[in-house]
Amino acid sequence: MKKKLLSAILSVGVAASLVVGCGAQGTEAPAADAAAEEETDDADEEEADAEDAAEATADGQVYYLNFKPEQDEQWQALAKSYTSQTGVPVTVVTAASGTYEETLTAEIVKDEAPTLFQVNGPVGLANWSDYCYDLSDSEIYKNLTSDAFALKNEDEVAGIAYVIESYGIITNAELLEKAGYTVDDIKSFADLKKVAEDITARKAELGFAAFTSTGMDGSSDWRFKTHLANLPIYFEYKADGITDTKAIKGTYLDNYRQIFDLYINNSTCAPTELASKTGDDAENEFAEGKAVFFQNGSWEYGNLTGKGMTDDQLKMIPIYVGAGDEANQGLCTGTENFWCVNSEASEEDIQATLDFINWCVSSDEGTQAMSDMGFVIPFKNAKATANVFVAQDTAYTSAGKTPVSWNFTTMPSEEWKNGVGSALTSYAAGGAWDDVVTAFVDGWATEKALAE
Repeated sequence: MKKKLLSAILSVGVAASLVVGCGAQGTEAPAADAAAEEETDDADEEEADAEDAAEATADGQVYYLNFKPEQDEQWQALAKSYTSQTGVPVTVVTAASGTYEETLTAEIVKDEAPTLFQVNGPVGLANWSDYCYDLSDSEIYKNLTSDAFALKNEDEVAGIAYVIESYGIITNAELLEKAGYTVDDIKSFADLKKVAEDITARKAELGFAAFTSTGMDGSSDWRFKTHLANLPIYFEYKADGITDTKAIKGTYLDNYRQIFDLYINNSTCAPTELASKTGDDAENEFAEGKAVFFQNGSWEYGNLTGKGMTDDQLKMIPIYVGAGDEANQGLCTGTENFWCVNSEASEEDIQATLDFINWCVSSDEGTQAMSDMGFVIPFKNAKATANVFVAQDTAYTSAGKTPVSWNFTTMPSEEWKNGVGSALTSYAAGGAWDDVVTAFVDGWATEKALAE
């Protein structure tokens, strides 16, 4: 019902804008001779052709189930602009943070299902491949800078990566300097631990904490059960020379524990309070100068600058866990954002959706909007972004640092993530770390087996 209402409102708005546009046109004086009459007839014919073309482009509609709450407002504006230009209704519905999979499951079976959705990589594709239209002949696929950004299902192109992102530990350089340090003083886990614990020891004097709250509410827990959990997976895969496994060994779970301990014991709040802390809590704590460190990604740039933070304040450092070659470690860089077009939609809606996403990544307005969202998009017409975190990631790579790949796309399921998240929450409240290990290792094997 909500989706139909949004679409109806959008359609009414478009119709109103078209009426206003027609009303603004002037009328010409009667033709003085036959030549003038012929010229007028030609003009009328051209206008009629243009109207027919506008009607043709409006045959289909687009329903985008957006994964990124932090860009909802910008997607709404872009959709509205596209509709006003083409007459094609574009509805953007944004899933609440941490609820995308369940929202997609509920929406995809409706009569007016999303025509555009996203999967997070091979595991997500396995769940949704029956709904993925083959993009092999699409213009957006031809606009990719590399075939590496296409998500394949055998010979078909099932998904297209639409943004490359980085995450790490966002740092308030100004507060860090007030504590007597700079980001150059942090090159390893040992360095990070030393700085964080010193800030905690002087918390009353300094007036701020080391880390924002490690919120385990559904709007925030993905930062730790998914993004932080990527680190022990990455190092295990790297050590074993693999890219996936049916049975994770948990070789680096002690490293996972020590970085999580550092977060929760040097935070703005007690570990026992983390179950109810949200993503907004952490973001606000950081923006308000209540903490030096905030684990999150390049997608936070717009939110933080929108709250008054400056480029000079914002730095991002790697998530050091005491493993691997820390001196040459970069940020966690990759994507889990693959657009898929619903193959169950009508031909008209499929074409409308293909046209819309290609416009987003090829037109001046679309690529500028994507840049303004802070996105690095892997397409030929991409515009540079002002996002300082993107520039810092480039600087790390240029200096020879090795980016940490996004291996969480191989995590077995949402159920596995939820099990790890629940165990982490219990651990923060005084539970046993062994429960985290069990959820991580045994849960992985169970969920991988179920996926076969």
